[in-house]
Amino acid sequence: MKRRFFLFLFVLFISTTCLLALSVEMLSTPSGIAVELSWRNTEPGEIIVVKIEDTTGIEEAQVRFLESRFRMGRGGENNRLMAFVSIGLDLEAGFYPLMVHVKKTSGQWESIEKRIIVPAKEFPLRKLWVDERFITPPPEFRERIEWEAEVLRVIYDIFTPEWLGEGNFIFPAAGETKLNFGERRLFNNYHHSLHRGVDVDSPYGSPVIASNSGKVVLARNLYYAGNAVIIDHGLGVFTFYCHFSKIGVKRGDIVRKGDVIGWVGATGRVTGPHLHWSVRAGGKNVDPFSLLSLSLE
Repeated sequence: MKRRFFLFLFVLFISTTCLLALSVEMLSTPSGIAVELSWRNTEPGEIIVVKIEDTTGIEEAQVRFLESRFRMGRGGENNRLMAFVSIGLDLEAGFYPLMVHVKKTSGQWESIEKRIIVPAKEFPLRKLWVDERFITPPPEFRERIEWEAEVLRVIYDIFTPEWLGEGNFIFPAAGETKLNFGERRLFNNYHHSLHRGVDVDSPYGSPVIASNSGKVVLARNLYYAGNAVIIDHGLGVFTFYCHFSKIGVKRGDIVRKGDVIGWVGATGRVTGPHLHWSVRAGGKNVDPFSLLSLSLE
């Protein structure tokens, strides 16, 4: 218990000292409904949170960005409306409208627009060498790999309409963190891949904790990810933890922020023991540090 407490303090320190300042902008519908937008920045791979704190007289609300619709669900102590809008890694620089549509209990719809400026961003290239079976899988594993890809697609299509998290997200493990989200990778000098999370170099067997409360929707071994856990935090937000030596939870478990969910290992496609941590929001992978930057208290 003492070990978990000190780990919790460490990741809380990391979560609150290594982040960029949060930008907040208040908008108002024609009838005066206040809508808050907050973000770390608007580069590819970032999150914009949309909140309506006072939901009096509101039946439902949604956000539209590019060709995606983001449902606003309930969450927080005051049962606010929230949506997590993702900016895709492949989005080109430009000006893009973000629309918030609110349906009042009278049946009337109101809308407001915010133009989002997305700057260009270059991601570095890194060369890595791994076991060849993780580049060209043997024929007997190909059906398994296709099945696992379909399982992940089904999981990430889940939309839990209420927020399951408790306050702000925290960092899931102690260790040296590599800011390598979006890194373009060349495996074995010919296989290209895009890194969709961040890596934490931790000693083999180090505990990994849930970065926020939620429901475990996957806890199993995957061909590429090794021993992996996915937590559904609600409203289309998922955190993914993998390469565990051992999994400490099972599918269907309800976990609290700070609970130990597994231990660092070197299973799957790896070059050594570490934690790979990634975040899925609104159907896209986003920088975990963008999620950590958000104020959700």
